[in-house]
Order: sequence, then C-alpha cells, then structure tokens
Amino acid sequence: MPAAPSASPAPHRFDLDAIGAGLPVAAARSELEAAARSGAMVVTAPPGTGKTTLVPPLVANLAEGLTLVTQPRRVAVRAAARRIAQLDGSPLGGPVGFTVRGQREVSAGTRLEMLTPGVLLRRLLAEPELPGVAAVLLDEVHERSLDTDLLLGMLAEARQLREDLLVGAMSATLDAAAVAGVLDGAAIVEVPSALHPLTVSYAPSPVPRLDARGITREYLDHLARTTARAQRDQGTDALVFVPGAREVDEVVSRLQGLVGAEVEVLALHGRLPASQQDRATGGRRPGELPRIVVSTSLAESSLTVPGVHLVVDAGLSREVRRDRGRDMSGLVTVSASRAAAEQRAGRAARQGPGAAVRVFAQSDLAGMPAQSPPEISSADLTDAALSLACWGTPRGEGLPLLTPPPAGEIAAAEQTLHALGLVDDEGRPTPSGTRVARLPVGVREARALVDGAQRLPGRDGARTAAEVVAAVSDDHRPTGGDLPRLLADLRAGRAPGVDRWRRERDRLTRIARGSAERSGSSAAGHKGAAEQPSGSSVGRRGAAPPLLTATDAAHQAGAVLALARPERIAHLTADGSRSYLLASGTRAALPEGSGLLGRDWLAVWEVQRAEGRAADGTGAVIRAAAPLSEENAFLAGAELLVSERTARLEHGTVRARQRRLLGAIELTSTPVTATAKDTVPAVLTEVRARGLAGLAMNEPATALRARLGLVHRELGAPWPAMDEASLLERLENWLAPQLSARTTKLSGIDVTGGLRLLLPWPEASELAELVPERLAVPSGNTARIHYPAPEAEDGRPVVAVKLQELFGLAETPRLVRGRVPVLFHLLSPARHPLAITDDLRSFWDGPYREVRKEMRGRYPKHPWPEDPWTAPATARTKRAAGR
Repeated sequence: MPAAPSASPAPHRFDLDAIGAGLPVAAARSELEAAARSGAMVVTAPPGTGKTTLVPPLVANLAEGLTLVTQPRRVAVRAAARRIAQLDGSPLGGPVGFTVRGQREVSAGTRLEMLTPGVLLRRLLAEPELPGVAAVLLDEVHERSLDTDLLLGMLAEARQLREDLLVGAMSATLDAAAVAGVLDGAAIVEVPSALHPLTVSYAPSPVPRLDARGITREYLDHLARTTARAQRDQGTDALVFVPGAREVDEVVSRLQGLVGAEVEVLALHGRLPASQQDRATGGRRPGELPRIVVSTSLAESSLTVPGVHLVVDAGLSREVRRDRGRDMSGLVTVSASRAAAEQRAGRAARQGPGAAVRVFAQSDLAGMPAQSPPEISSADLTDAALSLACWGTPRGEGLPLLTPPPAGEIAAAEQTLHALGLVDDEGRPTPSGTRVARLPVGVREARALVDGAQRLPGRDGARTAAEVVAAVSDDHRPTGGDLPRLLADLRAGRAPGVDRWRRERDRLTRIARGSAERSGSSAAGHKGAAEQPSGSSVGRRGAAPPLLTATDAAHQAGAVLALARPERIAHLTADGSRSYLLASGTRAALPEGSGLLGRDWLAVWEVQRAEGRAADGTGAVIRAAAPLSEENAFLAGAELLVSERTARLEHGTVRARQRRLLGAIELTSTPVTATAKDTVPAVLTEVRARGLAGLAMNEPATALRARLGLVHRELGAPWPAMDEASLLERLENWLAPQLSARTTKLSGIDVTGGLRLLLPWPEASELAELVPERLAVPSGNTARIHYPAPEAEDGRPVVAVKLQELFGLAETPRLVRGRVPVLFHLLSPARHPLAITDDLRSFWDGPYREVRKEMRGRYPKHPWPEDPWTAPATARTKRAAGR
C-alpha cells in the first residue's frame, strides 16, 4: 500500500508564559486576547510594560496566518524580532523574522514578521487584500510618522475587504479614542504604568543650548561633563538623549576623554551599521564594563536598552520643517515635547529604581509643546500623495486619517507627480505611477534611477545613477555642498559611512536594472509620447528620451540630480557671486570656499534656510549640488521651459517683452511693441507688485471689503475671502473686468464694483442684513458701523455713539446671524470716549454710575438720569428735548 500523505506540521505556537514572564502587560493577557478576537484593538501601555514583546506573539497565536508588526525604525525592528525570538528559544528568521530596507530574515515557517512602516506600505499597495496575512499591528503610533498615519487609514479600509483581518494599534501614549474611531470602534486595552521609583533632577547649562547654527559646542561640553559625573555617582549604565547623529558622535568623543577606560561609551543612531546598533541595544553581559549609550530619539519609545537606570536628557529634538514658499524641507533642532521628556525619563525606571537628569532648566519644561506635531503637517508629501493616489483616495479625500494632509502641501505634491507623468488630471495613478509606488525608493529617487539608467551615456548608467542616489539619500553631508567631491571620496573608500554607501549603491543598482528590464526603453504611461514632457522618461512611452551629455563624473552626478529635481536646476545670478536662482524661484548661496564656486549651472539636491553671511543675503544655503551643463539643464528641465509675453506699467506707459524661461530662470528677454491686449496684464502685474495699497481704495471700497471680510471669517464659503493674498490671487476674477485698453493709472479703477463681482448668488441678497452699513439706535438715529480689517483675525465691528442715545437698550446687537456682538464706544456730548463695552446690560447696572457722577457736572445741559433704563434715549440737550 502506498504510504499515507504526511500531515502538514502544526503552526508554531509561542509560549506566552515564558515570553511574558515578569512583564506587567502579562496581567492584561485575557483582555488582550478578547480585544484581538474582536477584530480591531488599540493598546496603550507605558514604556517598560512589555507590550512590544508580548502582544505580537499573543496575536500570532490567535491568528490563522502571518502576523505583521511595524516598528518606526530599522534598529527597533531588528531589536524587537531578536528579543522575541530569543525568549521563544527559536532562531531569528524562523517563527520570528523581520524585513527592513536591504535586509530580510524570514522563512516558510515565519508566523511573526517585524517590519518598518515603509515596507508594509509598499506591500499593501501591491496587494491591498494582504493574502496570507491574518493580523497587522502598528506599534508606536503616538510618534505620528507619516507612513504609520497612512497605514492606519488604509488598514481601516482594508478591513472592509477582509473582515477576518485583525488590525491593532499600540503606543505608549496616544489618543486611544481617536485611533479607535479610525478603526471603527476598536476595543481599547489600557495597561497601567509599571515604572519603579524615579528621581528627576535638573542641571541647566550656564551657556545657551542653541544658537543660529544649532546646538552649541559649549553646551555639548556641559552635557558630557554632567553625564560623566552622574554616571560616576550612580554607578550604573546610562542612556543619553541628544537630537541627532552629529551630536551623538561629538558627545561620545567627549565622554571617552572624560571616563577613559573605566566605562564603555557607545553610539546609537540610524547611520551606524547594524552590528554597532545591535551592540548598543543588546545589553551589558556579565563581567563587562559599565556603559553609557548616547542616542538620538530612536531609543525614546520604540526599543529598550537593557540595564539602564540613569537617563541624561538634553531636552532637544530634531524635526522636519517645511518652507513651502521656498520649496525647502529640512531637519531643525527644537525643544522636545513634554511627552517626549516623560518618555525619556521613564527609560531609567523600567527595570528598577532609576534617576533622570534633565540638562535644562525646570522652567524650560513648561515652555515645551505638549506633543510633537504629526509628520503629515510638515513633511514633503510627494511620496505620500502617490501612495494615496494608488490606494484610490487621491489627496487623501475620503480616507480616515487622524490628521488630514494640509491642502496646499498635498496640492503641490500632486502637481509634482503630474509633471512626472505619475498621476493624471484627476489625481489617479498612471501605470507608471503604480509601478513607481511599488519600488522600494521614493518618487524622486525612482526618477533619478530609472531615467538615469536609460539616459546617461556609457555602459552602466544604472550603477552611476545608483551611486549618486545612494550618496544623497543617506545622511552624508558634502563639504561645501560639493557632491562630486563626496562621491570621489566614497568611491575611493575615504569617506565615513562608505560601507553603508556601498550596500545602498548595490541595492539601488539592482532596482534600477530590474526596473529597466521590466519596462524596457518605453516605460508605459497614461499619455502618448506627444503629450508627455520631453524631459521625463518615467511617465513616457513611445520614442526613447534623449540621452544626456555628461563628459565626466561630476557632470554625470549633476545630470542625475537634475532628473530627480528639475525644479532645483540653478543658475548663477552674477559673475563672482555665490548666489544662485533655482528654477522654483528660490534663491540660495553656495558655502564660502565651495569647490563648485563659479559654475554657471548647478543641479541642487538639498537647500536649507540660513541667515547672515553664509546665505549671502538669499536666506538659504546649498548643502548638496553638482555641476550641470546648459544642454543638460534644458534636457532634464524640459517640462519647465516656457516662452511668454509679459507687460508692465512704467510711468503710465505699457512696456512689453518676449521672454524664454526655465521655471523662474530667465534665459532671454527681448523688448517687443506693446498692443492694446497688453494693457490689462500690465495693470494686473503692477497691482501684484505694489499690493492693494497701490489701488488707493476709497472709503466705499474699504468698507465693502471689511464687511465681506467679516462675513467670510464667520460663515466661510461661498462668501469670498478678503485678505490681501486672496484678492491678489484672484485679480482676473474681480479687477480685470473693471479695466479697459485705456486704463494706465491705478487711481481711476472702480474697486467697489470689482469687489461686488465676487459676491455669491443668491447669498448676496443677505449682505445688508448680515453686515449692515449703519445701526439703528434707540434715539431714532443711525450710527455707522466700522468693520475690522480682513487681516484682523479677532477684530470686532465698532459703533461709536453718544451714551444718551442708548438709554434703555439692554441687549447688545449682534451681526452675522447673531455670531458677532457689536462693540460700543460710548461717547460724551463732546464725542470723547467714556467707555467701551459689548455688554450694555452690565454697563447700565454698574459702570454707568461712575460715568454719571463724573460727567453730569461737566455736561449739565445733557441728561444724566439715575435710572438709564426708563430715561428716553436722545441725542439732544435737556432744554431741546423739552421743547
């Protein structure tokens, strides 16, 4: 008889008693299991309770399939996977595996996979139903990273496709009700704090922590001395928090000089090799020296450094800030949040009594923000916009998000994607956009890799493009902003982080070659070749794009950067200058002594805000760039090349020019004969240049603008905004119709008539009722209402009227459907102010007595009755009123 087929091995089950031994979260095991069975769960547990260690295997035991768990950082992913596998007694890559950028340890028997949010996001976009996955847990949701926020909303929708899919969110501190609401009423499990006694002290610095250039060297000296002294006094392992990798390295160097061979000083940040990160997070073995681990915020909440009973906190954080006006995003050093300070201090009391030393003044704590802002509110949203488009929710519309993306930022990101051929006119992804979204790199890097592989001359454009992208996408900082010099050092093995760069270069080379093999030389797009911008091959199909002309390694680097960021192609403003004008309109300067000085054209990758001499008066400094030939500037920036006719008013005469531009960079400008059609554009250009003050608005126009501004402030759309920026943006709608071919002076324009063109219909019929020009008062007269300027966010409508005209009036009139009370300026008979109030009832019953006592002797001919409630309101004297 043939042998019976062997049964499939039973799925691995985790020993929760062994894994949860000694962990406070184990006390909530039954609640956690009940919440997991409900299909959606939110777990809040303070640092040290063991949620990251116990909850994932608990969920995996209940799930019939793979359980995915995100951690916000690669080092935390590896540390969590290693810890659970160790407690499970299984090899890493067996029942417990992990996936991070460039590294994966999983097998057919993996039941629990730890991964970064970015990896899961691309997996979800490729397969929205997540086949084979039974549960997804998002850890450290309180950090509000952009990818985690997107995943939370997308997974909430994925549950509508997969009712059997368990989705959970975990965090040390979060708004559990808000997260549960996104997950459609998820069960909430709150695990109480398990902190041991914690002593908090303050060691403020005698020198400033920050100056215009960032954290000061003198403060780092004080921080290192404070740390060495506290570690010596406590005699325990210490964890030091500083804002960034540079500060980590500097404090490590200082501490090594202070503690010598008595203490091991270790660095912990994202730029380190995995082996060094794992060494810092692995804990001290018996017989080893005491340790001081100097870390960025990655040790704040997403992983535990064993053995730490002392925390030293600089109270600083590095956060993304976006300058949309100048198209710049960058990391800035700011005060940490109060929540972060509490999280950091709590690290000292996870495994026993601990101490925290805050190296700032106790008064500084009150000035710290309660929470750090969510990344979605300040980051460049280009990659996020493509993910949202591929998910089927362009601009995030309709997706349940904790914080919606800012309208201006998401619109700008969508414009960028459209220019690259990655989304269509409706914001939906093109086939090319769908393909790029699944690549394990960002949108900019994808364009540089894919286009660079096809368009660079030579035998291996893919490798060249990968070398450049690997250098700019990591945390390397070119000296003087000179990227070719950095690349030469990396290729020769002379630069710090060369091993990391080589690994990333090889990974990106494989991606570039694989993409080229899949798409061939005609990457599918949503438009025909004639409709595509000739500078981009990411979204093209049909004819192959033109090759770039790069004669040396430096210009090859520039060509790759220009493909990735054509809006940052830059041109020298003047011979001998350090300043450049970018195609986006931003001005920025090369650092003094840069090897790129004197180049006519640059391709800029990174630009940061700066002041003083470093910025050469531009307000920004170029931190990474490469030289670019004019020919390549035109090829890579082809979609930005435009020809336009402009007209301006000069001393009452219209002057016209024909201009050719690459974005904001003027290439040629030729005078041409002005025609009647140039007049209106010339006037509008003049108004934009001079602002609304150039129109010399008369009183009716000023009053109408103020009235409409208040209605818009209180009721919003469809009532139009009246602030200057909004009106200047819409000049074609309201001012242009008031102009003619003979209008060459701003003073004669009918501004009032123009503003009335913005009135919405039929709502405009309510204008006089919502914001009347005058207010009837009890004396029978009317008083003019002075409305606040549209820029006054909390301004009030004011009525200045003689006090006697309001006798008997108890209720203060309210405008705009009762939303805004009138503010009365009560005047004396000589029209001098006596009182200001928006509560007449209280005024008559109180302050009026003092006003009467003082004024009736000064103005005896006017009525000052003891009872203002029954006295007739009048604007006349007592004798005149008696006649």
